[in-house]
Amino acid sequence: MFFKRKPRPEEPSPPEPESEEDESDDGDEDDLPPESDAADAAIWRERLAVIPGGASTGSKRAEALYGAEGDGPTHFVSAAGCELTTREGDRLLDCTMALGAVALGYAEPAVTDAVVRAAAAGHVAGLSHVREVVVAERLCDVVPCAEAVRFLKTGAEGVAAAIRVARTYTGRSHVIASGYFGWLDWSSDAEGVPPAARQDVTMVPFDDRSALDRAARDAGDRLAAIVIEPVVERLPSEDWIRDARTICDRAGAVLIFDEVKTGFRLRTGGYQELVKIEPDIAVFGKALANGYPLAAVVGRAELMDAARRTWISSTLAGEATALAAAEAVLAWHERAEVCEGLWETGAEMRAIVGRAIEASGIDGVELAGIDPMWLLRFDDPARETRFLELALDEGVLFKRGAYNFPCLAHDEDALTAIEHAASTAFVALRLEAGR
Repeated sequence: MFFKRKPRPEEPSPPEPESEEDESDDGDEDDLPPESDAADAAIWRERLAVIPGGASTGSKRAEALYGAEGDGPTHFVSAAGCELTTREGDRLLDCTMALGAVALGYAEPAVTDAVVRAAAAGHVAGLSHVREVVVAERLCDVVPCAEAVRFLKTGAEGVAAAIRVARTYTGRSHVIASGYFGWLDWSSDAEGVPPAARQDVTMVPFDDRSALDRAARDAGDRLAAIVIEPVVERLPSEDWIRDARTICDRAGAVLIFDEVKTGFRLRTGGYQELVKIEPDIAVFGKALANGYPLAAVVGRAELMDAARRTWISSTLAGEATALAAAEAVLAWHERAEVCEGLWETGAEMRAIVGRAIEASGIDGVELAGIDPMWLLRFDDPARETRFLELALDEGVLFKRGAYNFPCLAHDEDALTAIEHAASTAFVALRLEAGR
């Protein structure tokens, strides 16, 4: 099979030292071939201690990928299309697509060429790059609520900036929030976050109209904004979204959509384009630049102008390589039905995996999500871990506990590989369980 794991290639032996002075025990262990795969894996695990948790992105930690008892590749050396090559030399078909950040495909030539040209021309300076204006104007053309734009680097930064703009504009502090908005203090209850950081934030369940109404009544004239992640494993009821719009209009508050996952995936302009309900501010990221670090805070001009009265600034917010990537993505969306392709490919992926579940006769696992953002839900974490291991043995990386994302590079060969891996893994899992 094309995506089947392959053995790690042998590494060349180190050259003989030229003199006695060159002989030393201080050489890099990487210069030596591993004694065995097990020895190499043990050495690698020790080396990972230099990064607390083993990965700088929480969702890419080994336990996040495979579970506490799971074992699998942790780092890649190259990626193209929908395929990545791991540190061990295995080639895997990737269904995670960098947590949804890549919709066209890894190392997509049009994007890569644009980035290389931007880098070669000098991507930062003491002035803003002209591409900042160009991309902002194009975003205003394709995002329904966009009349003005500010750029940052991550979705978490972008939503925090949107909240600050809303608080500045309204002169109020209270925020009602529903969804996941990243790791920053204002929306996190993680260890190390003081309770005071989120004392003016009320979290409400997804698509719960009564909870939203109750939170709005409790906030009263202190309400600055309602911020919503519009898709959480399913589309919400439009009544819930319209309630949020009505509450904000009535209270003079700001409605914010976190479109970091949904933008350039459900529709080019995000969820708001799909349902024709506009927020006052929206935040885009991930697929906006096909994996290059860029977030865009967009919204009504009068409201966004409040950004000039507060302080929102990041040294590399407008560096030109990520903007070039976004410009290439926007051009692609102009000439092709990208989002329609993502819906169609996602539907095929879901159908393939669904048939594999049914044919295997396994229980305790179901499909969830929507076609461009779908996931597998297991009733037993240990069985999920084992499924991921079995799928990896067949050369396919699925996401644990969160979305799998189709991309345009998931072609017929890729879908065939996914079908084979899912079918083989589910059958093996059922046989191991004895039912």
